[in-house]
Amino acid sequence: MGTVSINKEFLKRCSEAYSANSQNKIITNTIIKNGINNSAINNESVKSMYYEFSEEIDVGKVTHQKSSGRCWMFAALNTIRYAMAKELNMKDKNFELSQTYAMFWDKFEKANFFLEAVIDTLDEALDGRTVSWLLETPTNDGGQWDMFVALVDKYGIIPKYAMPETYHSSNSRYMNFIISTILRDNAKILRDMHSDSKTLKEIREKKEDLLVNFYKVLCHFLGEPPKTFDFEYRTTDDKYRQEKNLSPVEFYQKYSTIKLSDYVSIINAPTADKPYNKTYTVKYLGSVAGVTNIHYLNLDMKQMKELTLKQLQDGEPVWFGCDVGKYSDRDLGIMDDKLFEYESILGTDIKLDKADRLNYRGSVLTHAMVFTGVNLREGNPTKWKVQNSWGEEPGNKGFFIMSDSWFDEYNYEVAIHKKYLSEELLALYKQEPIELNPWDPMGSLANCQ
Repeated sequence: MGTVSINKEFLKRCSEAYSANSQNKIITNTIIKNGINNSAINNESVKSMYYEFSEEIDVGKVTHQKSSGRCWMFAALNTIRYAMAKELNMKDKNFELSQTYAMFWDKFEKANFFLEAVIDTLDEALDGRTVSWLLETPTNDGGQWDMFVALVDKYGIIPKYAMPETYHSSNSRYMNFIISTILRDNAKILRDMHSDSKTLKEIREKKEDLLVNFYKVLCHFLGEPPKTFDFEYRTTDDKYRQEKNLSPVEFYQKYSTIKLSDYVSIINAPTADKPYNKTYTVKYLGSVAGVTNIHYLNLDMKQMKELTLKQLQDGEPVWFGCDVGKYSDRDLGIMDDKLFEYESILGTDIKLDKADRLNYRGSVLTHAMVFTGVNLREGNPTKWKVQNSWGEEPGNKGFFIMSDSWFDEYNYEVAIHKKYLSEELLALYKQEPIELNPWDPMGSLANCQ
């Protein structure tokens, strides 16, 4: 098929069409001066998104992931810390768990997972799609619910004071650049050994040596995780509590009322390649090697919302993954698919639906947060209260508000306790998952930088 270039006659046609409508000049000046979002904002949407909810959970203040992509960790730890503070009747309702501790073990496990994938693909071409995908992001900050479950089951959790934030846990860009460079170098070492006919045993022994060095590098950036710590807190009646020399796993098993392995990942991906009522995993997506890190049950939107409502109405927040950048305003803290009237101001007519946006890479999972409330009208949700992890400045002291129609269009995943699933849904979840390609949109949350 030949290529048709743009010629002067066609450019003249374009210019004449633009000039034919006098409103175009006004719209151009408005957008140039104010930007597209300020020009296209729908004030009716802003007025309707006010912070009143019929069902609401008091979870204390929001946390702050700062300049890092740890939203999935912050969201998951927020659900645990809320339940823990409530169960222990803590005086400090803003008690936090260490996000740096989780980040350290995530990076270390991802390094091993990556090098294992390199070994698994030693016979594949360096410029093949799978190896190229692996080398594109050897490690990053993103992750999925099931990946966090595997981390916590293996390493436990600790209070934030036992391993506080460091410069690079809060500002991860250059740390990620350096450790990704190290891992690419490690990948070359292992592939070169294979080209030199070294045995698999020799290659794995070298991999272990490389990981020993990687552990040291992580310690330089994040500090070494404590093996034990003392847990101390005060109750609301001002009684002091202390337990010494707890391991992180002991702490999790003893004090967390939330056991992450009791939850399942429900997704809504309405594409033809992912039929509803089937389970899915993503090839080469995970952190803890030897564990099935990703296991989704794909349900229609009606079922996803019903499960989300059940858990919220039972007083338990809901972790979710969405495409936060679409039709949202950070300062207002509003997520509404009617927030910006792009089509009206630009004179366009976009027909893409949710499935189309996934298929044509117009929308992917980019951020994880927590549902902490919902507004019901005659039993149906109209808007949702969202606990974010961007500090208290955006939105309403860090909380966002989501329209129910935005939930339909841009929310893709929720973590739901198994007790809220029917026997039929539990049986569906236990199906052997269909393996998706590493670059599938449903794996994108794990690739956040």
